[in-house]
Amino acid sequence: MNTPSFWRVALPILSVCFFLLFWSWYVRTAEVSAFVLPAPEAILQALSEMVLDSKLWHHARVTVTEAVSGFVIAVFLGISLGFIMARIPPVEWAAKPFIVLLQLIPKIALAPLFILWFGFGLESKIVIAAALAFFPVFSNALVAFKSVESGDRDVMVMLQASPLQRFVLLDLPTALPVVLTGMEVSVVMAMIGAIVGEFIGGSEGLGYLAVAYLQELAVPELFGVIVVLTLVGLTLYTLIGRLRAWFAPWHASAAKP
Repeated sequence: MNTPSFWRVALPILSVCFFLLFWSWYVRTAEVSAFVLPAPEAILQALSEMVLDSKLWHHARVTVTEAVSGFVIAVFLGISLGFIMARIPPVEWAAKPFIVLLQLIPKIALAPLFILWFGFGLESKIVIAAALAFFPVFSNALVAFKSVESGDRDVMVMLQASPLQRFVLLDLPTALPVVLTGMEVSVVMAMIGAIVGEFIGGSEGLGYLAVAYLQELAVPELFGVIVVLTLVGLTLYTLIGRLRAWFAPWHASAAKP
C-alpha cells in the first residue's frame, strides 16, 4: 500500500477514534447525565447486546425493505420522466411546474396523509421513501438527458438505430454519471423517508424501535439504533458509489483520488 492510500484509510479511522476519545473524556469530566449523553462505552455495550437479539435484525430488515423499495420506485420514475421530458419539450412545459410544486411541499407534512391513504403497513413507508427520493433522480436525469450532444444523436439516426438502441447505446451511458450522482442523494432521502414514516405511524422498523427505546428512556439503546441506522445508510450510499465504478468507469468521477 503506497503512502496516499495508507493515509486515505488511516485518517478517517484516526479522526473517528479521536472523536470517540474526546466524547468519553467530555462525558466523564463534565459529569453529563447518562440520560442526556451516554458514554461511548455504554452505547457499545448496549449495541453489542442488541446485535445478539433477533429483534434488531427484524426491524433493520423492515427498514431496509422500505427504503430500497422506495428508492427503486423513485429511480424508475425519475429516469423515465426525465428522459420523456428531455425528449418531448411540450411534456416538460406542462408537467415540470407540477413536479416542482410537489417538491416544494414539505414531504414530512404529507407523511400523515400518506399513512391515512395507504395504511400503517409497509406501503405507506415505501410511498414516503419514494416521494423523498424522487426529485434528486428526476432533476439530474432531466439535465443529463438534455446534455446529450445533438451531433451524437444525428450519428445514431444516420446509422438507422432504433429508439431503444439510441437509448441503450447513447442516451443512458452519457447520462449515467450524472444520474448516479442524483441516486447517491436519493438513497439517503429514501432512508430518511422510511424512518419518518416509522416515527409517525409504524409498528416495525428501526424508526419505531428508536421511538420505543425513547419512551422507555433507554438512551444507550436509542444511540445504538442511531448507530445501526448510520451504518445502514452508509452501506446503501457506498453501494451506489460502487455502481459508478462498475457502470461508468470511464467518467472522471469514478476515478479514485
